[in-house]
Amino acid sequence: MRKDVRILLVGEPKVGKTSLIMTLVSEEFPAVVPYRAEEITIPADVTPERVPTHIVDYSEAEQTDEQLYQEISKANVICIVYSVNNKKSIEKVTSHWIPLINERTDKDSRVPLILVGNKSDLVEHSSMETVLPIMNKYTEIETCVECSAKNLKNISELFYYAQKAVLHPTGPLYCPEKKEMRSACVRALTRIFKVSDLDNDGILNDHELTFFQRTCFNTPLAPQALEDVKNVVRKNLTDGVRDNGLTLKGFLFLHTLFIQRGRHETTWAVLRRFGYDDDLELHQDYLFPLLKIPPDCTTELNHNAYLFLQSVFDKHDKDRDCALSPEELMDLFDVFPYVPWGLDVNSTVCTNDQGWITYQGYLSQWTLTTYLDVQRCLEYLGYLGYSIIAEQESQASAITVTRDKKLDLKKKQTQRNVFRCHAFGITGSGKTGFLQGFLGRNLVRQKAIKEEHKSYYAISTAHVLFNYIYLHEIFPDFDFLSETELSCDIVCLIYDVSNPCSFEYCARIFKQYFMDSKTPCMLIAAKSDLPETKQQYCMTPLEFCRKHKMPPPQSYTCNTAAAPSKDIFIKLTTMAVYPHARLRCMCTCNRCTFCLCQNFLNSELVQTVRTKLYTVIFSRHITHADLKSSTFWLRASVGATVCAMLGFAMYRALLRPR
Repeated sequence: MRKDVRILLVGEPKVGKTSLIMTLVSEEFPAVVPYRAEEITIPADVTPERVPTHIVDYSEAEQTDEQLYQEISKANVICIVYSVNNKKSIEKVTSHWIPLINERTDKDSRVPLILVGNKSDLVEHSSMETVLPIMNKYTEIETCVECSAKNLKNISELFYYAQKAVLHPTGPLYCPEKKEMRSACVRALTRIFKVSDLDNDGILNDHELTFFQRTCFNTPLAPQALEDVKNVVRKNLTDGVRDNGLTLKGFLFLHTLFIQRGRHETTWAVLRRFGYDDDLELHQDYLFPLLKIPPDCTTELNHNAYLFLQSVFDKHDKDRDCALSPEELMDLFDVFPYVPWGLDVNSTVCTNDQGWITYQGYLSQWTLTTYLDVQRCLEYLGYLGYSIIAEQESQASAITVTRDKKLDLKKKQTQRNVFRCHAFGITGSGKTGFLQGFLGRNLVRQKAIKEEHKSYYAISTAHVLFNYIYLHEIFPDFDFLSETELSCDIVCLIYDVSNPCSFEYCARIFKQYFMDSKTPCMLIAAKSDLPETKQQYCMTPLEFCRKHKMPPPQSYTCNTAAAPSKDIFIKLTTMAVYPHARLRCMCTCNRCTFCLCQNFLNSELVQTVRTKLYTVIFSRHITHADLKSSTFWLRASVGATVCAMLGFAMYRALLRPR
């Protein structure tokens, strides 16, 4: 909404412009009328639209043409006043005033005009028959009002219509010549319909219409009123109502009817509630609400955001296969002005055998977007209507800003759920295979990925308290690594066991950038299915790890028949979550603290509990009724307690002096 409205009154001398302003202010006809009234400001609390209003008078006797042009350029709406008993003043509307105003305003953004027929007390007939052809010829004319300053007739209505012409203009919504809504308005209302169609069945049922009414107008729609609305649509459209619900055609017809009957403020109320500005574009303040992020803090989606995204997934997963086909994904993105996810998304997250994004992959992509570019995430949530559907003030309420990582290290505990791992290594060392192996793709599936679909990121959950970890492949450039490339929760130094020149790069990277840092590092011996060759370095990788008190090199290969093992990624996540524990051993001796903890975590009991918890948390079949069920929350509470106890036990075990 505008912060204020500026109304300019123009017209021939002695048509009553000044009298109209003075009568509005004093609520009586003035005995003495000056040539021109001073600018009047009406406070917001006494105007119908609750917007401050400035009323400006024009006098040919006191003002120059240049002053008139300046006032025209500043005005939000112009009232052209004529006298109903003076035909010459009516003729001047088309011969002088409208051409003059149009010359001084931009063609693409005409200022709305109001025709004001004053002195209606002096005649018994109406001037509407004379004015109607003028209104039909000039689309910038919003309406015509006949009034009388002397009898105080329609004075407040005149300025209300002037306000309305600015705050609820007809021009952006409706084309009078074609007698239909403009394409921009149709696009906006179509998005609003699809956002409001909570079950994506193509109709707004009674529940969805009631929610829509309450959202836009803060009041529910009575059942009879709801039925009356549908009856109006039924009488005018054969396909406006289906299965007792309002179709998109019926929805658009209703708003066309509102506009044609002069109730376009209703349509504007809906548009503005869903974030649209006067140009029918989503407002920047709506798409990008204020979100303060201190340095060294990260951004994550909170529980409410995940519930909302789950409902969006369920809404578009029509075949209930826990994956989004390309058609279902395009249907989801239909409320966006562009396709937000690129071709590389399918190699960034988990997909099914058909290459479709799974439910877990879908949530992972949203998690990655939030972490890397929270402003983009806010924009996407805005397109999906998060603040409306989730009944929140803005998308900012979907974001959790974590505390400074230094504070986590100091307190030896973290509240974060997303961790970043950077993979370093020379070209051909196996970094890409390592990332794709994290997503469960063996070498055969990786070879099927097209070059333009490849990604430098991979994100999924590692089964360590259901944390997300995302891997980022860093381009090999020893001489210059940016602060962003060095900032992570854990470092993977990947070398090819079959390439004798591969390990040296990892050793140099570690000694140059990470030897004195507090970032945990792990050495990955990639392509372990190939014959191992001696590395051309002054010491072996194992000796290097012992010297720098790192875990021993971890063998890895993605050349497997089934999905590659995820054990190494569980170790990575454990090191990222508990960096203060300084795990030195990652062998399989079954004697050290780490191995004992791993055996405990892999025990049948813990695996069963973890599977149950994973099903409860990530299942897409949780209904609204389940969330209200005491049994559901009892199970969730017990599961959370067990999970917390396991986490605490592992935490104590890892910190115990060995």
